[in-house]
Amino acid sequence: MKVKVLSSRLVKPAYTAGEVPVPATEYIPLSIFDKVTFEMQMAIIYAFAPPAPTTASIEKGLALVLAQYRAFAGQLGESPDGTPSVILNDRGARLIEASVDADLVDMAPSKPTPELLKLHPDLEAEHQEVVLLQLTRFRCGSLAVGFTSNHVVADGHATSNFLVAWGRATRGLPMGLPPVHHQKDLFKPRSSPRVEHEHRNREYYLPSPTDVVGHHGDAADNIVIHKAHFTKDFIAGLRAKASEGRGRPFSRFETILAHLWRTMTRARDLSPEETSKIRLSVDGRHRLGQPAEYFGNMVLWAFPRSTVGDLLNRPLKHAAQVIHDEVARVDGAYFQSFVDFASSGAAEKEGLARSAVCKDAHCPDVEVDSWLTFPFYELDFGTGSPSYFMPAYFPTEGMLFLAPSNFGDGSVDAFVPLFQENLQAFKECCYSME
Repeated sequence: MKVKVLSSRLVKPAYTAGEVPVPATEYIPLSIFDKVTFEMQMAIIYAFAPPAPTTASIEKGLALVLAQYRAFAGQLGESPDGTPSVILNDRGARLIEASVDADLVDMAPSKPTPELLKLHPDLEAEHQEVVLLQLTRFRCGSLAVGFTSNHVVADGHATSNFLVAWGRATRGLPMGLPPVHHQKDLFKPRSSPRVEHEHRNREYYLPSPTDVVGHHGDAADNIVIHKAHFTKDFIAGLRAKASEGRGRPFSRFETILAHLWRTMTRARDLSPEETSKIRLSVDGRHRLGQPAEYFGNMVLWAFPRSTVGDLLNRPLKHAAQVIHDEVARVDGAYFQSFVDFASSGAAEKEGLARSAVCKDAHCPDVEVDSWLTFPFYELDFGTGSPSYFMPAYFPTEGMLFLAPSNFGDGSVDAFVPLFQENLQAFKECCYSME
């Protein structure tokens, strides 16, 4: 598939009378949560069937929503006093128009493939903008919207708020409550700081010269992303099996993740004595009493762990319970303990680094990004919801993405990156309830 780039331009905020900010440039200091999150581009691909929305209407809506979400029209940098900040300077979001002399059905994949990299701006290139968009129109009239944003500026919760507001602005509707930004003294340590949990080996780690992080060489050549589709009935059966004898059933998320943890572990053919752990994000907004409109990062991580022998030889309930208990542990007290530790200066003094780093492979571990509760399908530019959306091609073995299916019937799609040699074994067990 050859994509022809037609234009590239900046879309700046469009302020209405009386909305022009004073001063023109402001600075939002990065929070302690921004400083421990992943330094990467979040990338999503949307597809809209014909009649697709016009570029003019999408661009107009983008300019309007950027006036409310100025951080996505700004840049990462420093304030005049040297504080790492999001600079609200209205530089704008990068908009790229492109076309393809083919029908969407000819390349619309059921799972992320390298072809998807052509539908959004280059993730490996250096970009001055926080948000980059690519609108790719197909011969059949369909439209692909490739959206990327800098994770340091906003987490998935905040980004989904922006996307819904963008659609509403395009349709001429009220955008909803405005974003609430970080303020310098928002996350303050207690008057008598109490570090009640271990953070040095969770949000941080002590790097060594032999550490290998980031993406290197041709590791991606041996990784394939498999899409597993779990129907509503299959999920109900899994939940019933996992929750048997338990007063309150496990959640859909806990059940699906427990199932995938076990099936991936079985497919990897690991030794029973090995330990496998999951890294999964926990939203701190309600845990710290912050509004849903908080715009930035407010996520820490839970790390469920189990031996391979226990995962495979004990019932599904074991894995689900381990996940449930570890997420419950990351409560408001845990978040406040992190605030006290991160504000103490100990991490800088001891040379600790953020543990949230991109890798080529996680085996024997798993990382999961769950989009099950994000309203991504509510991005409506006036012609209806997208026909599908999925993560961009991100070939990191063991990094799962969970998303609601485009069927809208309660089914779930899991995007599972695996080594080629483990794919067949995964396929053979991923739909088994055993």
